[in-house]
This record gives sequence, C-alpha cells and structure tokens, in this order.
Amino acid sequence: MQTDAPLIPRPEGLYCPEGDFHIDPVRPVARALITHGHADHARAGHGAVMATRQTLDIMALRYGADFAASRQIADGPTRINGVTVAFHPAGHVLGSAQIALATRGQRITITGDYTRTPNAACAQWQPVPCDILVTEATFALPVFRHPDPMEEIAKLLASVRAFPDRAHLVGAYALGKAQRVIMLLRAAGYDAPIYIHGALQKLCDYHIAEGIALGDLRPATVARGRKGDFAGAIILAPPSAFAATWAQRFPDPVIAFASGWMQVRARARQRGVELPLVISDHVDWPQLTQTITELDPAETWVTHGREDAILRWCALTGRAARPLALVGYEDEPE
Repeated sequence: MQTDAPLIPRPEGLYCPEGDFHIDPVRPVARALITHGHADHARAGHGAVMATRQTLDIMALRYGADFAASRQIADGPTRINGVTVAFHPAGHVLGSAQIALATRGQRITITGDYTRTPNAACAQWQPVPCDILVTEATFALPVFRHPDPMEEIAKLLASVRAFPDRAHLVGAYALGKAQRVIMLLRAAGYDAPIYIHGALQKLCDYHIAEGIALGDLRPATVARGRKGDFAGAIILAPPSAFAATWAQRFPDPVIAFASGWMQVRARARQRGVELPLVISDHVDWPQLTQTITELDPAETWVTHGREDAILRWCALTGRAARPLALVGYEDEPE
C-alpha cells in the first residue's frame, strides 16, 4: 500500500499518518483508538487511548485502572490533528464501535468486528456512509449463513426439556457472547436462574449496571456431594473452563458451545461439543456482501479473516478491493 495512503498497515496495527494514531494496535503505541474491548483489539500499555465510555470501562475491568497513561471518551466528532474522528455502534459487544475518519477529503469507516443481527446486550449496528470501508472477514465464505439465534436457543431449551437430569454447560466468551446468550434465553421466556462461572461475574455485573437486564444469575459453585443441585440447569462458562476439572463437578453434563464456528462440524467435534449453537457476533457472508452493496464504497479493504472469497466477489461485481493482511486478530476472541 502506498505510503501516502490515509491508512497504513504497520506491525503495531493500522496507522493513520495524518492523525498520528493507530486503530486497535496489537503492540503498545503512543495513541490508540480502540473499537471494542475484546483482548485482540484492546490491549494495555498504550500512551493515550480513545474509545467509547463502555469500552474504556471494560478495559479497566480487564486490565486495571492504569491500563493506559491517559484515556479519552469518544463523545461526538473529535478532531485529532488533521483528522475528524467519530464512533458509531457496531453491534458486536457492549461498547463496540465502528470508527469513522474524515481525512484528505475521504470518508473511511473501520468496522472493527460487527454484526447486523440485533443484539439485546448492546447497541445495534448503524450504517456509516464512506468512500473506503475497512471490513472484517471472519466468516467471509459463502458457506457461512448464520441461522436465527432464537432458533439456536430453542434447540438448547429443547435439550433441557429432553434431559432434565443433566446440567447443560454452555461455552460462551466472557465479553459479549455470555451476555447475549443470557438475553436470548430471557427473550425465549426462560425465567429460571442461570448459573455462571466466576470468570463471567465482573462483566455480567457491568452489563447489569449499564441497564442490561440479565435476570437471576447465580454462581456455578458445587458443594461437596451436591452435584444433583444442577440437574436441568443451564450453566455458562468461558470455553477454557471446559478443559479444567471445574466442568467435572456437574451431573453428566451436556456440553454446548455458542459460536459462529459451530457451523463447522469438525470444530464442534474437536471441542467435544454435544450441542453446537451457531450464535455469532460477526457478519456472515450475506450480511457482509449486503453491507458492501448498500454502502457502495469506492474501495473495500479487507482484514483479519478469510479475504480471498470476498476479494473475488468484489472483483466479480466490479468493486475495488484489497487485502490489508493485518496480524494479531483472532476468530472470536474472549
């Protein structure tokens, strides 16, 4: 990519020369703009950090209050050197944002991670007109067509009814996915207590403080000789807990996992998942192509995902596109 471009890929991350800042850098930098609180996008150790208030709060919960030398809440359009910066909802997790830049007569939207599917646990994605769209490509293959998440929750509830003597352990990442699964269960009429692993407690408490009504949540702790207390219960935990002795405390558990990757049967088998739940917080192929079609940017830049198929689609539909080949971003980070 030419050195006079408005954005340049660097080892630290995507860099804006005119504004002299990085977006979601993977290494410490002097000034960072952060799209959301997942660990592969939001890291500690930067000089100055700008993000939504909720993302800054989440970073403080995860990394401590001194995660950066200074912080600035993104509240309306802000001028950074010669660049106007604005944050718009991305629909991914609480506090997640697309970052819109106006520089050198161009409008650029960096989506971060996003989905167009409504999510009761965070603000919904908004279209942001742009000349250059920088989009993720996590599920950028035509095979990825995510089902209605309420249908996946119906599968979970049907399994609970079919196996009332078994606990249902649902793997869900601590930020975003866990709270979304809880909200989907509540929307489906599930009013019973939901039990959560201790690693989810702080972030669930924060969502509740932000007005996200998660309902009756209880610690998933087992007293000696009391495994049967969790028969028929739904228990949420981070995926890492399933490899620990913690998961063995529950009665003949049904192992479930909520992720867009559960559409890939091999991944479900590798994780020992009995009940895969295809619930994603990223755009699938139809949403990605719909977004590019509707925004109709002059150029689409594709990053952290499966770039080839969407680049080919852009070429076939007469759209200019290029890969950014940024490193350090993961499929669905915790």
